[in-house]
Amino acid sequence: MAAPILAYQNLGLVQGDGWLFRNLDLHIAPRDRLALIGRNGAGKTTLLKLLAGTIDCDEGTRVIVPGTKVVLLEQEPSLSGHATLRDYALAGADAPPRHEVEAIADQIGIDLSRDSATASGGERRRAAIARALAMEPDVLLLDEPTNHLDLAAIEWLENWLGRFSGAFVAISHDRTFLTRLTRQTLWLDRGAIRRAEIGFGGFEAWTEKVYEEEARVAEKLDAKLKLELHWLQRGVTARRKRNQGRLGKLHEMRAQRKAMLGPPGTAKLGIMADDSKTKVVIDAEHVTKAFGDRPIIKDFTFRVTRGDRIGLVGANGVGKSTLLKLLTGELAPDSGKVKLARTLDSVVIDQQRKLMAPEKRVRDVLADGGDWIEVQGVKKHVHGYLKEFLFDPSMADARIGTLSGGERSRVLLAREFARPSNLLVLDEPTNDLDLETLDLLQEVVADYDGTVLIVSHDRDFLDRTVTVTLGLDGSGKVDIVAGGYEDWERQRAEKAEARRVATQKAAPAPATAPPKPKSKLTYKDQRDLDLLPAEIEKLEAAIARDEAALADPDLYAKNPAKFDQLMKAIDAARAKKDAAETRWMELAEMAEGLG
Repeated sequence: MAAPILAYQNLGLVQGDGWLFRNLDLHIAPRDRLALIGRNGAGKTTLLKLLAGTIDCDEGTRVIVPGTKVVLLEQEPSLSGHATLRDYALAGADAPPRHEVEAIADQIGIDLSRDSATASGGERRRAAIARALAMEPDVLLLDEPTNHLDLAAIEWLENWLGRFSGAFVAISHDRTFLTRLTRQTLWLDRGAIRRAEIGFGGFEAWTEKVYEEEARVAEKLDAKLKLELHWLQRGVTARRKRNQGRLGKLHEMRAQRKAMLGPPGTAKLGIMADDSKTKVVIDAEHVTKAFGDRPIIKDFTFRVTRGDRIGLVGANGVGKSTLLKLLTGELAPDSGKVKLARTLDSVVIDQQRKLMAPEKRVRDVLADGGDWIEVQGVKKHVHGYLKEFLFDPSMADARIGTLSGGERSRVLLAREFARPSNLLVLDEPTNDLDLETLDLLQEVVADYDGTVLIVSHDRDFLDRTVTVTLGLDGSGKVDIVAGGYEDWERQRAEKAEARRVATQKAAPAPATAPPKPKSKLTYKDQRDLDLLPAEIEKLEAAIARDEAALADPDLYAKNPAKFDQLMKAIDAARAKKDAAETRWMELAEMAEGLG
């Protein structure tokens, strides 16, 4: 294992009347890719600030190798005092080189001359990313880096981090982002921290083992303690199992919706059946909308039926919000028509969080200051309802301004889901939510009786919730796909490949082109091309096996030699796998070039 370049020993921090955490030991090695996981309020953002050195601890020692540059990308960077985004990105004694900032800003798609006071959340986030990456850190601390980014910017950031030669620690609600990039996990839980040498992809399996062990220990404790630990140890596991069942139901719904969509020209006929389950709630026919000379939506025809969960995806500025407003009747089309069911009663949860006045108490937002709230026609005590949304009942009298961003979002969700409705509109609902709250949101959406329209850049959330995806690419055309984000991406790739093949077939051969000389791969090259895929699979299996062994939270304490052996084996297997994949790709390109 490589020597740490940044570490804390016996870290402790007081918050309010008690310790937020105490006796924490953690370290970061030069090439670590760490996911930092924990519930809202556990102290994840505070821990990043401690690692960055921007706040001091009450106990413990921060150890850093001299010359190590640590850069923190804050969740909500302060732009006050900076006239433009460029001024912010180039501010301070440690300002990055201007040419580096400009180059990254150009790649991620941000105009740094924008007035910082009027810049959107996405523009502010991009400016902060350009500044942080251009500083060439050795350790990069990322607090919700994908918030307010569109899919193209998220994928760009993933590619950049994939090539990054330093270490990073990431807090993120974006499961796809964490799964693709991380190789180690820090789990901040109830004031303690655990580390596993596995990426986020193995996090749930690891936590299941931890909870099972704690459950066995709890059996030996008194009944009161077992009662207090019940939700934490059993509730999370039960929720995950229920969500797996809901995923099975979601796949069935997607298959039914695919049959209803049918081939082009038959979708409308397929939905006309007199069945209450397929009652049309929104009927859009040949809808077109333009702003000036720019077409936003062109000749869009689609029927939203009762119970649909519709996801709207695409880059910022391609027309997602416009399409959402057309479907909900907020905006009239230039041509075509949108017919809404007369009984439609909608609730809109937007990303501005307009109801969250800082001076209000939680009970003011939920129950107009009272003790009871009516939830879908059923009266519930506000304390009991708060528990359903993962709050301690004592939070009822907390001021909104004292809550974290994720906690404020949870209060808003609790309020809006209580209101009677049959159409739920969610605009970027996953911003600021922790992973457990995302599980809860997935559960609530799945159990919702009405229809749901979701605008989101969270790929995993879409794949877990929506039955139909409306994909926009900026041309005005809207792809209608039965399934989630991955299904849309797959269809786009298939269409792109079909266009490429059609273009090649249509292109006339040059009249003077000499005949292609016959050639083939050497025996060794052909053998490698044939055998490398199996070798890559073996290496992947070995990495997965060793990572599973490392998931044991007590392994390092019980057998440090085995821990080091497994770490070295994983590093060696990853290096071999990377080399094998590079070699195979080169050979595949050679073979394709030779016909």
